[in-house]
Amino acid sequence: MTTIQSPPVPPTAIRPKVLARTGLYAVLAANVAVVTFFFVQAGFDSNALMVLGRFTGLYAALLMAFQLVLVARLPWLDRRIGMDRLTSWHRWVGFGLLWTLVGHVVFITFGYAELSSMGPLDQLIDLAETIEGVLRALVAFVLILVIGAVSARWARRRLAYETWHFVHLYTYVAVVLAFTHQVAVGTTFTASSAATAYWYGLWGVALGSVAVGRLVLPLWRNWRHQLRVSAVVPESDNVVSVYITGRDLDRLPARAGQFFLWRFLTKDRWWQANPFSLSAAPDGRTLRLTAKAAGAGSAALRHVKPGTRVFAEGPYGAFTAMHRTRPEAVLIAGGVGVTPIRALLEELHGHAVVIYRVATDRDAVLYDELRELAHAKGAELHLVTGPPVPDKLAPAELARLVPDIADRDVFLCGPPPMMNAVLGSLRELNVPKQQTHFERFSLAG
Repeated sequence: MTTIQSPPVPPTAIRPKVLARTGLYAVLAANVAVVTFFFVQAGFDSNALMVLGRFTGLYAALLMAFQLVLVARLPWLDRRIGMDRLTSWHRWVGFGLLWTLVGHVVFITFGYAELSSMGPLDQLIDLAETIEGVLRALVAFVLILVIGAVSARWARRRLAYETWHFVHLYTYVAVVLAFTHQVAVGTTFTASSAATAYWYGLWGVALGSVAVGRLVLPLWRNWRHQLRVSAVVPESDNVVSVYITGRDLDRLPARAGQFFLWRFLTKDRWWQANPFSLSAAPDGRTLRLTAKAAGAGSAALRHVKPGTRVFAEGPYGAFTAMHRTRPEAVLIAGGVGVTPIRALLEELHGHAVVIYRVATDRDAVLYDELRELAHAKGAELHLVTGPPVPDKLAPAELARLVPDIADRDVFLCGPPPMMNAVLGSLRELNVPKQQTHFERFSLAG
């Protein structure tokens, strides 16, 4: 694939991110309206607690289906919104799902208890023993509670990604159990043939999205492209570049700024997926990633042998030139965050200013390449070195380096503390939000 020269979005065009976000909101709102209609159509019980229980149960089912779409990694959504933001939405929708399920269990249990004069716990046990599908629903509820607990920030920080991911796989078990419960006892589900068709269609689309985005598409692309390591090149003592070749790479829809989840199929690493950005714009012949040794997975890249088969999921990410709004740009990189910035500079046209923030000159990975590329593209390049304090990218410093920064697109990638500080500086400099582009690596289960 030849390098794509992407012009800015015309001022009158709807920005891709806005289009995708609005589309998701509209789809969710339409489904809320449909679920409400079928709920009303099915009629109301005389017991208010039972009504609330049915109501929360239906919206829990809808949120569960919406959750699946958010983590399906559908290319159209991912390229426009980004995996990090979809993951953030997934997390907040997950907490909404958790509370609606709690409401469903509590309201239904107390509603039946009120009718039977049994205690809530005895009533719950009786429901599980006597009504088809209730026991399966309780198992699904417990699984959702466990998944919600490991998703809390304090737990997430203490778990390896692989452990967290394995626990999240039980979400699919919970989904199947919840669906069979809805089929067995859902009043609204069986209220009319239209309602039945709607719920089957909703779950079919949600589960189909996951199957396509997480299974079919990765398997198809890897079978088609047959990726292999062609070279491993040390860039410094703790940074290495891996070159990957394959078949028909000009047909792989990868863009500068995107990343893949890479699995190097060696005996000791085939099970581990690591997110690494492309450090060069795809050219249809070779893909390149550049990684710093920050853990066992990235450190092991130095020892990968040429010829090793690679299984890559992606490309992912909205950190691309698709989202440009202005003819000129500022590219700000921190540390090894220079990798997608270097690839973006190769693809972007129009005048660009590149700011590379590192602690010392030795930490400036790919700096020689960046300097040559900036010279060829007619871009300005600033290497900013020094300790974190004082802030070398404070508002006054950024304004000095790029006086017209508010009139440019700003692409930002680096360590989280640096990114947060720069985002604060951009706000102080009145850089419009739609001109600020960044992405954080954040993986959804």
